[in-house]
Amino acid sequence: MTINFNSARQLLREFKFTELFVNELGWNPPSSQKKSPITADNVTYSRQDVAELSGVRVFEITSPEGSIPPAKIRAVLAEEISQICLENLIIFTDNQRDQSIWYWGKRDGKKTQPREHLYIKQQPGDLLLGKISALEFAIADFEQGKDTVFDIAQRLQKGFDVEKVTKKFFNEFAQIHQTLLESINGIDKDKDRRWYASVILNRLMFVYFLQRKGFLDQGDINYLQHKLATSQEKGEDLYYSEFLPSLFFDGFAKPETQRDPQTQKLIGKIKYLNGGLFLKHPIEQQYPQISIPDSAFVSIFRLFESYSWNLDDTTGGKDNEINPAILGYIFEKYINQKEFGAYYTRNEITEYLCDRTINQLILDAVGLGVRKEETNININDIIANLDANTTRRLLLETLLTSLY
Repeated sequence: MTINFNSARQLLREFKFTELFVNELGWNPPSSQKKSPITADNVTYSRQDVAELSGVRVFEITSPEGSIPPAKIRAVLAEEISQICLENLIIFTDNQRDQSIWYWGKRDGKKTQPREHLYIKQQPGDLLLGKISALEFAIADFEQGKDTVFDIAQRLQKGFDVEKVTKKFFNEFAQIHQTLLESINGIDKDKDRRWYASVILNRLMFVYFLQRKGFLDQGDINYLQHKLATSQEKGEDLYYSEFLPSLFFDGFAKPETQRDPQTQKLIGKIKYLNGGLFLKHPIEQQYPQISIPDSAFVSIFRLFESYSWNLDDTTGGKDNEINPAILGYIFEKYINQKEFGAYYTRNEITEYLCDRTINQLILDAVGLGVRKEETNININDIIANLDANTTRRLLLETLLTSLY
């Protein structure tokens, strides 16, 4: 038996979670779908069983306020659920059943590390379906006794835990970082060379995400590799000295109207990003004679090509998936060093910052220019119900204009 993605996708979009688990994944319906109270931070939430299998249970939790509870409260509720059923999967939903967060807690000693996936009704859902497909049980699994609590827990981990691919990518990233810094010429201090290797890799990973989403040069998903091949046809080791400076400092860092024709021809159709990542770094200002051979970039792209790069929920989940959460882990564990002046901002902080800035900007743009805490307006509800034209205007006019 293999999960039918078409019917599973339809059930997911309709938020028919019990039918999804029972009909498509082979789980058992819950013994009762009666809603029960569960309390966190003096607020009583509603808990309902979705499905169960060999003692492992799936729950849906809703809030009396109507919106999905924040990350801190989700963690508290998950701990309460673990007292009811140790092995579990929780689906936090809003009252309109338009948005959901799928929550699985990875136990690491006395700590629990949340693994979450946001799904909004309008999304295709392929990435989430790729994760929950690991929970599909066939008749043969039951006949062979592969439906124990241990088996199901392993499948939950396989579907929702990114740690395995994170560690694998982290180890390979560390090797590539070492190879790159050994290839850098023109920087005499080892500390500065290590720092600059991280700068280059950060830029390349960011650009790689963009190209895999078709955002570069009219949808070229292998933009960096193609430009490397073109550069090598022109001459040896010109990629770093000629192409990358044009891409970083003229392409992403300057509007098209300020680029000269030669640069435009070299880099192709590239959007102006106006971000600090593509301004000249202090290391580059201090060491103007830096050089890096093409062979270093061949190795970097070989690593990148062995993984699937995803920004959102529009592609299928894969075992070798790289997403921003994984890169955040790498940045935190490997690059987040005080002597480099580099810091990784955790999800809880960025969520708060976005709530205070970007979300307020959107509220203003759609004519609800009031402070969020003074109203019952939920920004996620607004975003989920925007039509395509309004969304396009918010992205291309409101948000991009705010960058200038």
